[in-house]
Amino acid sequence: MTLYSCCLVLLLFTWNTAAYGPNQRAQKKGDIILGGLFPIHFGVAAKDQDLKSRPESGECIRYNFRGFRWLQAMIFAIEEINSSPTLLPNMTLGYRIFDTCNTVSKALEATLSFVAQNKIDSLNLDEFCNCSEHIPSTIAVVGATGSGISTAVANLLGLFYIPQVSYASSSRLLSNKNQFKSFLRTIPNDEHQATAMADIIEYFRWNWVGTIAADDDYGRPGIEKFREEAEERDICIDFSELISQYSDEEEIQQVVEVIQNSTARVIVVFSSGPDLEPLIKEIVRRNITGKIWLASEAWASSSLIAMPEFFRVIGSTIGFALKAGQIPGFREFLQKVHPKKSNNNGFAKEFWEETFNCYLPDGSKSSPASTSFHKGHEDGLGAGNGTAAFRPPCTGDENITSVETPYMDYTHLRISYNVYLAVYSIAHALQDIYTCTPGKGLFTNGSCADIKKVEAWQVLKHLRHLNFTNNMGEQVDFDEFGDLVGNYSIINWHLSPEDGSVVFEEVGHYNVYAKKGERLFINENKILWSGFSKEVPFSNCSRDCLPGTRKGIIEGEPTCCFECVDCPDGEYSDETDASACDKCPEDYWSNENHTSCIPKQIEFLSWTEPFGIALTLFAVLGIFLTSFVLGVFTKFRNTPIVKATNRELSYLLLFSLLCCFSSSLFFIGEPQNWTCRLRQPAFGISFVLCISCILVKTNRVLLVFEAKIPTSLHRKWWGLNLQFLLVFLCTFVQIVICVIWLYTAPPSSYRNHELEDEIIFITCHEGSLMALGFLIGYTCLLAAICFFFAFKSRKLPENFNEAKFITFSMLIFFIVWISFIPAYASTYGKFVSAVEVIAILAASFGLLACIFFNKVYIILFKPSRNTIEEVRCSTAAHAFKVAARATLRRSNVSRKRSNSLGGSTGSTPSSSISSKSNHEDPFPLPASAERQRQQQRGCKQKVSFGSGTVTLSLSFEEPQKNAMANRNAKRRNSLEAQNSDDSLMRHRALLPLQ
Repeated sequence: MTLYSCCLVLLLFTWNTAAYGPNQRAQKKGDIILGGLFPIHFGVAAKDQDLKSRPESGECIRYNFRGFRWLQAMIFAIEEINSSPTLLPNMTLGYRIFDTCNTVSKALEATLSFVAQNKIDSLNLDEFCNCSEHIPSTIAVVGATGSGISTAVANLLGLFYIPQVSYASSSRLLSNKNQFKSFLRTIPNDEHQATAMADIIEYFRWNWVGTIAADDDYGRPGIEKFREEAEERDICIDFSELISQYSDEEEIQQVVEVIQNSTARVIVVFSSGPDLEPLIKEIVRRNITGKIWLASEAWASSSLIAMPEFFRVIGSTIGFALKAGQIPGFREFLQKVHPKKSNNNGFAKEFWEETFNCYLPDGSKSSPASTSFHKGHEDGLGAGNGTAAFRPPCTGDENITSVETPYMDYTHLRISYNVYLAVYSIAHALQDIYTCTPGKGLFTNGSCADIKKVEAWQVLKHLRHLNFTNNMGEQVDFDEFGDLVGNYSIINWHLSPEDGSVVFEEVGHYNVYAKKGERLFINENKILWSGFSKEVPFSNCSRDCLPGTRKGIIEGEPTCCFECVDCPDGEYSDETDASACDKCPEDYWSNENHTSCIPKQIEFLSWTEPFGIALTLFAVLGIFLTSFVLGVFTKFRNTPIVKATNRELSYLLLFSLLCCFSSSLFFIGEPQNWTCRLRQPAFGISFVLCISCILVKTNRVLLVFEAKIPTSLHRKWWGLNLQFLLVFLCTFVQIVICVIWLYTAPPSSYRNHELEDEIIFITCHEGSLMALGFLIGYTCLLAAICFFFAFKSRKLPENFNEAKFITFSMLIFFIVWISFIPAYASTYGKFVSAVEVIAILAASFGLLACIFFNKVYIILFKPSRNTIEEVRCSTAAHAFKVAARATLRRSNVSRKRSNSLGGSTGSTPSSSISSKSNHEDPFPLPASAERQRQQQRGCKQKVSFGSGTVTLSLSFEEPQKNAMANRNAKRRNSLEAQNSDDSLMRHRALLPLQ
């Protein structure tokens, strides 16, 4: 059974070897063998497998010069290690390298040869068959290129734990160690590349893109990651298509139609060059220009796509390239390649033929391959067209440096350096095994592997723990997912002015080690759009929303398709394409364009505005007029009118009016806490003091003139001290109200933002509207009482009491403050203070004018009326009126009584005052009295009441004459002897002189 298994495996190995033949591999013996998988060709010729005969392996077509250069990088690295005295001394590395033809099937054929040889070694069949000449097991494989190919290879190699180190497979799926146990790579995975693509789109402020991906394990995961990143950045995808180099023409046509009809100008492509080539050819045929291509690293520098004839279509390409490395001596090694000198490299002959468009006629094995390869040149990918019969023979003396091919493009060694690094990674893992100290190894009990009998799984273990410094001084170690974290260069396709070829200009880089937001760097000055323009193309679903607007959602459209909506008042946007408008701070408001916030307009009743100046002038005018009246009263303080108006109370009243006018000034200017707490109490106390003075003054005179018989109680009320006491008590109540208010809820300055959006009204918050109501209510209560007494005394002598004017002043006061309440409630902002100032000034001017202006007028312009006689005449006239009315009332009562008793029809009044109709004088004077009236100043008044008229004549001598004063005193004494009514009358008449 064991022998049977040996033969079966050998048969498998023999078939596998025969399928490739000597010219389809590069092979060299050594103590340890490394496998290699490289895409020496871009594809396999299509064949109709009708199974009428035994199936044969497909023929590879379309030579890949870059693939051959990568193969050369592996051979160069192995030869460099073999010649190194420090790295694996006394050990020789061999290699077995196969062509994958960029297909999974060819790659698996090659992988089977690696696995088959390892399986033979694991069976240990040396005792049954002579296997001494067999090639040692392949302990590691370098490759493959495409992620889809590496996925298939990794699944097979992983079964036997053969380490696979890829130099170009970047699919993030390969980081799954549960599925791909033995896979490692020297290229960053696509997760970073997809993020970098999204960062570039965000950098150029694009938000409307299309995506194209290869339908394999490289394109699908890469574009899926890009979608995730795009969604986070609000980038919308207009279309998403899958392509393949094996897609039929109809599928390619559909994808091109989508691209042509799309409004997205930026197209993100995750694909390899061979998969993208058919699509680009169709786009060139249709001449679809104006698109910006964002290329993944798999095709960003592909020689299949970067061709001058394609440049008018893809000239705006921005792509990612791996970080270039330095390989000393590699340039010279590339130039030494020659079919006769490269005995171990079966691909050298084909390379020579393709490079110089000739054929080497030294064997028939190359003819089939050459025929297929010539077919590729008809597509413009090789060096010639036609079969070997149409190619000239090669001389072998051709100069490799005289021909420009991708093989000799060693200016930016990216994939080549990754191959070089992969070989050195395996070599350093073997070096760790070689130098392992027993007891410090990675295996059970610290044991070490035997370098002479090393197995693949042992190399894999050391690769996972690898840590060394490469030739560029960089630290190399695989992470837990078998990946190396690296950076990207960002390239832009330019057309060379020298030879018209496509060159890759480095315009930036992407550092995956930097923190987010600082990873991307782009030098925009180096970028050429469409090969010549410096202006960044526009690729947005909607035009940018200018500052002052925001993006508005359009129903049924992607979020990137929007309309621009103006920011509402109080909000702003200072950037283009703002998703939302920002609200201005509390003390700020948006400007007219809503692009920024400006400080809100601050309003209060200012000293400098016209309205404030007008109110201030009126307040100053009131203070001036009040001071003037006070000055007049002070100067003429001994005149009868000043005395008759209760001089001391008038002074206090004028002082309170000064306070009223002055209190209005506290309402003007920017409200501060102290002014807010002072203005209402000042206003309330001033007005209460004013009204109290008027009330006491009016009440005193009313008591004097209405009392029938003066008593000691009346005289006590008339005392000056008691009058001031009453004024103090009335004012003290208001003071108590203000103190309680200020203690419990003191007013304060308040910045009101609610009345108008763009204006801050600085007002006083009264603290308690109830307290303000009590303050004004108490003032109005005193005013109502004062009005009542003034109304009762409206018929008293106007020269003495000015009752009518007080009544008018109280009416004005009530009208003002009744109007104030609705005006105060309906206004806002600075007008609240203005309304109160107007009310204070109107009430104060009303009191000042009605009470004092008439007296000032008499004092200054009618001095003849400011005499004792004038005052007494007016007072006496009122007294006689009262007495006459009383006498007539008694006469009428007596007459009614007589009539009821059947007596006479009339009676003679007991008083010397009587009435007479038809203009007869009821009071005939003797001749001596008539002469005395001729000599003295006197007054005559007519009193009308009922159906008759009484004429009164009163005479007074100058008060400064002593004799006359004595006679007046005697007259008063004689009058006091008469009846009570006459006594009261004379008392009222003479009161102003006391």
